[in-house]
Amino acid sequence: MLRFKPKMFQEASASYVNHSIPVKILIFIAAFVVILILESIIPSVLTLPEIMDELASDPLYTSGKKQLTLAESMDIASKYTHEPKIMIPNLLCTVFGTIVSLFCCRCIEMRHVRSMGVRKRRLVPHYLTGLGIGAVLMTSITLLTVISGANSISLCSGINFGIIALYLLGFFVQGMSEEFIFRGYLMSSLGSKNTTIAVIVNSAAFGLAHGLNPGLTPLAMVNLVLFGLFASFYVILFDDLWGACAIHSVWNFMQGNIYGISVSGSGKSESVFAVSQKSSHGFLTGGDFGIEGSIFTTIILLIATAAVLYAIKRSYPDEKKITQTK
Repeated sequence: MLRFKPKMFQEASASYVNHSIPVKILIFIAAFVVILILESIIPSVLTLPEIMDELASDPLYTSGKKQLTLAESMDIASKYTHEPKIMIPNLLCTVFGTIVSLFCCRCIEMRHVRSMGVRKRRLVPHYLTGLGIGAVLMTSITLLTVISGANSISLCSGINFGIIALYLLGFFVQGMSEEFIFRGYLMSSLGSKNTTIAVIVNSAAFGLAHGLNPGLTPLAMVNLVLFGLFASFYVILFDDLWGACAIHSVWNFMQGNIYGISVSGSGKSESVFAVSQKSSHGFLTGGDFGIEGSIFTTIILLIATAAVLYAIKRSYPDEKKITQTK
């Protein structure tokens, strides 16, 4: 049982609407479905011409002898999602996750956004610190795979820094939105009732949300949940969401556009360096899912999570600062 209860959870307890934990989870699921629909509209419209062109080149479809299934359309669409003209709008459209999360907080649970960890105080230093931590974490993982011989790394030629800058903007939005959804909204909502349940449920939900990503392995799922745990404890430590937003954003950006690694199975994109897999062992390289499916990611996340938990323990040294969860 986690005994610490940060101020944001206490503020969430002051909500005018006091739903039970099962009801809170059901509301989150409904909100998440809405988010998925809103985020998919523009990317789907952009991908449609590509799908139609591919179908036009297949005589079985043009003759009407074969009908396109949903699974087939998703397979065709997945071929183009890693292209900048699709991927960058896709990243930017994740802003709907932030919008819906804020709406649920203010209009459904009727609580202040401060209870999500959205604070003005020390926003800039918290965000900058998060950028540094995220960069160090992903760089450490990448270097471990290279030192071990699992991967190799080389400098790319003809780097398109304009496209990379657009990816950076996209990942700023995407990382922020996922933190608003899972740590800002879901964790704080459940944290008003029980800290342990809040941390476990939001971390598990974060992992499951990536369950359909290409190349997912059991180890990759474990690492996704571990990242959720790390981010949850980081938010609790600082009682602030912005640092976790920065860590998440730069984690993905460094992975995809600095080191040229597939981000959660999304495929490779324009990057400064190119990391290539030398080992055939997926648990070392992460396989098709990317480095997030590597055992080296597990090691770094376990170390980072332990460090944050130690810092939390030092931040709550006596019973006056500890609130027993209900």
